[in-house]
Amino acid sequence: MTIQNVCVVSARDCSQTGNQRNTLRWDLSPEEIRATTDNLINRVKKAYDDIGSLSTEHVTVENTLKALANVKLDYASSRHVLDFPQYVCPSKEVRSASTEADKKLSEFDVEISMREDVFKRITALQRKFQDDVSPEEKRFIDRLVTLGKRRGLHLSKDIQEEIKRISKLISELSIEFNQNLNEDNTFLVFSERELGGLADCYLNGLEKTANGKYKVTLEYPHYFPLMKRCHNPETRRKMETAFHSRCKEVNTAILEQLIQLKAKVADLLGYSSHANYVLEMNMAKNAGNVSDFLDTFYETLKPIGIKERKYILALKKRECLMKGYEFDGQINAWDMPYYMNQVEQGKFAVNKDKLIEYFPLDVVTEGLFGIYQELLGLKFTEVERANVWHENIKLYSAHDTETGEEIGQFYLDLHPRGGKYGHAACFGLQPGCRGPDGKRRLPVAVMVANFTKPRKGWPSLLQHHEVETYFHEFGHVMHELCSKTTFSEFSGTLVETDFVEVPSQMLENWVWEKEPLRRMSRHYKDGSAIPDNLLDKLIASRVANTGLMNLRQVVLSKVDQLLHTSPCADTAEVFAKHCQEILGVPATPGTNMTASFSHLAGGYDGQYYSYLWSEVYSMDIFFSRFKKEGILNPKVGTEYRRVILEVGGSVDGMDMLETYLGRAPCQDAFFQCKGLIRET
Repeated sequence: MTIQNVCVVSARDCSQTGNQRNTLRWDLSPEEIRATTDNLINRVKKAYDDIGSLSTEHVTVENTLKALANVKLDYASSRHVLDFPQYVCPSKEVRSASTEADKKLSEFDVEISMREDVFKRITALQRKFQDDVSPEEKRFIDRLVTLGKRRGLHLSKDIQEEIKRISKLISELSIEFNQNLNEDNTFLVFSERELGGLADCYLNGLEKTANGKYKVTLEYPHYFPLMKRCHNPETRRKMETAFHSRCKEVNTAILEQLIQLKAKVADLLGYSSHANYVLEMNMAKNAGNVSDFLDTFYETLKPIGIKERKYILALKKRECLMKGYEFDGQINAWDMPYYMNQVEQGKFAVNKDKLIEYFPLDVVTEGLFGIYQELLGLKFTEVERANVWHENIKLYSAHDTETGEEIGQFYLDLHPRGGKYGHAACFGLQPGCRGPDGKRRLPVAVMVANFTKPRKGWPSLLQHHEVETYFHEFGHVMHELCSKTTFSEFSGTLVETDFVEVPSQMLENWVWEKEPLRRMSRHYKDGSAIPDNLLDKLIASRVANTGLMNLRQVVLSKVDQLLHTSPCADTAEVFAKHCQEILGVPATPGTNMTASFSHLAGGYDGQYYSYLWSEVYSMDIFFSRFKKEGILNPKVGTEYRRVILEVGGSVDGMDMLETYLGRAPCQDAFFQCKGLIRET
């Protein structure tokens, strides 16, 4: 269907001239990717050589800082046509070429980050022009100096070379870790009886084998509905075991090598652990503060988790008696999603089969677009005949409703394919900052997800948690597009890692409010509105399983912290220990969830706590401003865009929060939203 509130323009009309254009190409052959990668590296290296050859007495803001800013912008704007196709391109040959380009560019990243000659020019500039620069220029200079020291450029040549060698290996192994997951195509085969409890719309979407059985992949649209709905515990056990054994052998070895290598680099740089090294640049500052935060949260959750486990165990015992299953007296990993779903249905009477019928993807997209446009003062237009990597991809242009200015473009890639990135994420493709001519460059981003594909007689229907995911990731897209920084270094989501989730987590709240839910839901058959009683039950269910869901986040955060405060680790053992001690649920023997925990090799190493940490601030923003002044109040939304989204990382996260809230942030809204009672 045509999405309302979105007009259609041609790619030719939409693209502007000069620095404003989206010049991204997605039709490069493997040979062109290789050649373009080499050309980009040579171009960037020459610019660094020119800066590094300057006399330290003659460095200026123009020939050093702005020259670096220009080459960083060129690099950031040019690399993603080379390294992004590995996540989405239908052609395995192109994906492989893109992965190789990513490895080469990541190795080059290490090289240019350790240019001691350039570092000396920056430190000379810092001494010379400390007071004669703008606040963002000063922040940029100070950041470059800090990063140089964090790479050991103030240390001996021998140590620098060792850091460089290990850093290149870390980059290569991280890419391999995620490539292995992207290329995994494991599936299991079950009879119809083994899939008891699953709806016809689910079964109709599965491929069949020659003998009439069903092929179930480990992709999200197959895995999660099965784990929540399938009555057969043996089927769930097989699926959970397979899901948490993805790439187990190869990725366990890679992850445990990465842990050792990162600990070695941290030691060379004088840090007590890799976690303390990465956290220095975050709001949390050190592993001790993270540990205190997680421990406090755990103590609050612990009694609620015990109560919820007791209730779930009673549900399991009753079902085993009714269906003649053997009751083993414990909650297993494959029981958790199933019985947590029963809690929602039993305690809150949420009918998931009925609910999903009101969330066809096109209707959700229409409502989501309308809410974001109204809230942020934007208008989205679909770009016709756009250059894309697959026929199902759409490109949109975003304009400011007041000025008419095109502020950015975004792609939507929403359905699973073979070899595609298996999670949901936003990828920044071009930064939104000033170019060498002083004019703003056009930011471009893409949202990648894996929602159920439409098929004959059935549109793509979303579970409510998928609607929440859509809102979350699209929040990242808006962060990228609204960016108005001077330097690409601070564009969009390039903020502290434990602040980056704040804007998108804050916007998740809209999928728990009645008016926005009405706007993004209609029955897929007759267009009827979602009934009030179903809507009320859904909203009330927000606090369902609060203890167990948040305790799982504590488990993952603590596992991440322990792995990255240790010189080496048995990853499966660490995960199993924390699952048992914190969640009270044993990890399935023979599995290793961390081998498919892509965050650990994807930039969140030592920083997974950021999801809980950010949620504290996101809830404060929502309840203190939007809930009080109107969740669709354009004045509050416009201020949010200006204070939080537009500034990117050019201002500290805490300063943004204090400006927007008019006070220091607090945790009350967070615990209130979770349905938790804090001891005072």
